[in-house]
Amino acid sequence: MTTAQFYCQCCTASLLGKKYVLKDDSPYCLTCYDRVFSNYCEECKKPIESKSKDLCYKDRHWHEGCFKCTKCNHSLVEKPFAAKDERLLCTECYSNECSSRCFHCKRTIMPGSRKMEFKGNYWHETCFVCENCGQPIGTKPLISKESGNYCVPCFEKEFAHYCNFCKKVITSGGITFCDQLWHKECFLCSGCRKDLCEEQFMSRDDYPFCVDCYNHLYANKCVACSKPISGLTGAKFICFQDSQWHSECFNCGKCSVSLVGKGFLTQNKEIFCQKCGSGMDSDI
Repeated sequence: MTTAQFYCQCCTASLLGKKYVLKDDSPYCLTCYDRVFSNYCEECKKPIESKSKDLCYKDRHWHEGCFKCTKCNHSLVEKPFAAKDERLLCTECYSNECSSRCFHCKRTIMPGSRKMEFKGNYWHETCFVCENCGQPIGTKPLISKESGNYCVPCFEKEFAHYCNFCKKVITSGGITFCDQLWHKECFLCSGCRKDLCEEQFMSRDDYPFCVDCYNHLYANKCVACSKPISGLTGAKFICFQDSQWHSECFNCGKCSVSLVGKGFLTQNKEIFCQKCGSGMDSDI
């Protein structure tokens, strides 16, 4: 650029011997530059002139003296800060207003520090410890009780019950049968290994059986229909000497009338009403 050409790009005033600003390789006098290109301060709404320091954050601009915490009014120049709803806050004000508080010590969890979250609550990493041994749990497996959180070894040592089948720890839930505990997935039929968790079952010598296996292996059979008599769901049956009948099967062997609550006669393990059995050589 020659001396003859050294003029303000906007007002064409000579810039010889004067301060100026280059913008896109073009010179501007300070007055024109401030009028055309200055950013406006977010705080005071006045232009940030070329002689002032322009502090920028996310396309927003401040005078150096206006760059302050919106809550305590302390300067944020060359200090850490955080933004909340477009407000600038020093770390202390941000922590008091926005940060989580530790569930254990109730103190603020400072921005940038590591925090642990569990069941909707937050802890300092150093506060999230096993209730029994006091060691940090971190991201290791844990088991929670009303009294606190426990690492797995301490929980097993202090509280755990063991499954009667697999002998491993029951950490939650479980089924009690004959004063013994089972995992739900371990409570199986002793015959066919069917899952009994949500099924009707029978027991024999303190072993659980599904209804089908129990009926097949142990249930008495009805003299009339030869089907098992389980007694489940309140089903009634008739027992006479060493024989059993479903109540609906306890009928006269000749006329089929029900004999429940009535007198009857027997002959060769068959039963008859008194009318049909009269004249027979009965067993009783």
